Amino acid sequence: MFRRKLVKIPLVILGSLIGLLALSAGAIYATTSYRLHRTHEVETRPVAVPTTAAAIARGKHIVTTRACAECHGADFGGAMVIDDPAVGRLFAPNITRGHGGLAADFNDLDYVRAIRHGLDRSGRGLILMPSEEYSTMSDEDLGSIIAYLKTLPAVDRDRGPISLGPVLRVLLVAGQVKLAADTIDHSAARPESVPAVVSAAYGRYLASSCTGCHGQNLSGGKIPGAPPDWPSTANLTPDDASRLNGWNEAQFIQTLRTHTRPDGSALHPRMPAAIGLMDDTELKSLWLYLRSLPPAPTGVH
Repeated sequence: MFRRKLVKIPLVILGSLIGLLALSAGAIYATTSYRLHRTHEVETRPVAVPTTAAAIARGKHIVTTRACAECHGADFGGAMVIDDPAVGRLFAPNITRGHGGLAADFNDLDYVRAIRHGLDRSGRGLILMPSEEYSTMSDEDLGSIIAYLKTLPAVDRDRGPISLGPVLRVLLVAGQVKLAADTIDHSAARPESVPAVVSAAYGRYLASSCTGCHGQNLSGGKIPGAPPDWPSTANLTPDDASRLNGWNEAQFIQTLRTHTRPDGSALHPRMPAAIGLMDDTELKSLWLYLRSLPPAPTGVH
């Protein structure tokens, strides 16, 4: 009888633990589902969408150097971004007018809502769209992007799966990963245009596209929510641990354009090669801005 009681106690404890885990999993699922489905009331201000060849070319340049094809695919018909059981299966959407792409009545304001605010037409936050990197973009540049996207050839491709794994759901609950729509100051004023001149100020404007991987202060480290096999990103500040220490402007530009560091080592494939397609004004400005940053320990944001 005593022996049976000793066996029964661990079983009771195990059953209690299983019950607690089930309750925790249920709470996590319910919380993340609420966050993913809640809507945002945002005033979406229209921008002028030009039709000139120069503006469309400018939009193509921005879309290319911001590495939009890394997620949406070379033909912008959508592609798998993450396929990891623990993190999730995340497929970027088809943003052409083909079957499975944008709705026939998708308009300029819908583009603004998605790119600048990270919201779909119903006001729900987009899961993959890194709109925090685009939210401060000038009206002129945003208008040029929309002008170019409207010229994309139609691609017929249905959207692949969107499912969050347990790790990503836990990180969402813990606040380590957030939807862009939850972090953007939607009412903030945006500039009408930004002068494209060599300056740290222009570099800061461009560097917003680096913050998604390198962090808000560009000190690098692990990317929250990324699969475990993804590498830590480089510290771009003048900290002692920075990869850029000892480099000059020419080496910085050469590294981005060749994807090879001054010591001959290759940048990781996760580093978008498209950034190296920026022009001299853009890359020189980025360098000036990065050198102006205060030093920050790697991964401390």
